[in-house]
Amino acid sequence: MRTLDDLNVRHDGPVAIVSMNRPPHNFVDVEFMQSLLSVLQELDANPQCRVVALLSEGKNFCAGADFSTVVDGKASKTQADAPDPSPFYAVAMQLFATRKPIVAGVQGAAIGAGLGLALVADFRVTCAEARLSANFLRLGFHPGFALSYTLPRLIGIQKAGLLFYTGRRVGGEEAVAIGLADELVPEAEVASRAIALAQEIAIAAPLAVASTRSVLRQDFHRQAVEANRRELAFQLEHFRTEDFREGIAAMATRRQPNFQGR
Repeated sequence: MRTLDDLNVRHDGPVAIVSMNRPPHNFVDVEFMQSLLSVLQELDANPQCRVVALLSEGKNFCAGADFSTVVDGKASKTQADAPDPSPFYAVAMQLFATRKPIVAGVQGAAIGAGLGLALVADFRVTCAEARLSANFLRLGFHPGFALSYTLPRLIGIQKAGLLFYTGRRVGGEEAVAIGLADELVPEAEVASRAIALAQEIAIAAPLAVASTRSVLRQDFHRQAVEANRRELAFQLEHFRTEDFREGIAAMATRRQPNFQGR
């Protein structure tokens, strides 16, 4: 097993098992994304690895981006002082360019950037207790992580719009029903089933898997990057608003936000 500060990597035959290790919530930031990207790029270059199982330690797959630097929910009205996720996205978007199939085991929360990360994977195994949410609008800013491309591509524009506009949390059963996840298993079996599905894929001819994936995901990386470019422009505007300040404060105090449209 290879152990990094935030990632554990081990191999089970042709399957590389990559476990995010920031329990209990596995919040992500640019440093974590860089570590994950480096690991996936190394696995791309490893001919012994055919499939990646992306798992997580702790009760949540990934509860979103780390907002700890937004002190007391304060948003700035100046461009110079506003939060800038550009470095984060510059790394995160490169995840879509990695070449090995990925099976994600999603337990607990996959929220915001956590949902975006789950949708980098080709397939998702989840459980009834999971909670998947694109909650950006409830925090006062535009969706990110290329979700404006990946989510409608997966479940359709109508359902994606509903999840974006309401920020509602989708349980595992509903996630499978609408195509947001692929398999539903008991919570204790999420990791083992994700690995088993990765092993099932790894049996297939690797050159044929690679070519089929490239056809199915044709232009996927470019489209994700372009969507994220548009998302980022809106986010940079919204991070300077009172609504963003209110959204973060409401999240921190676990209350309903009171947005004013300014």
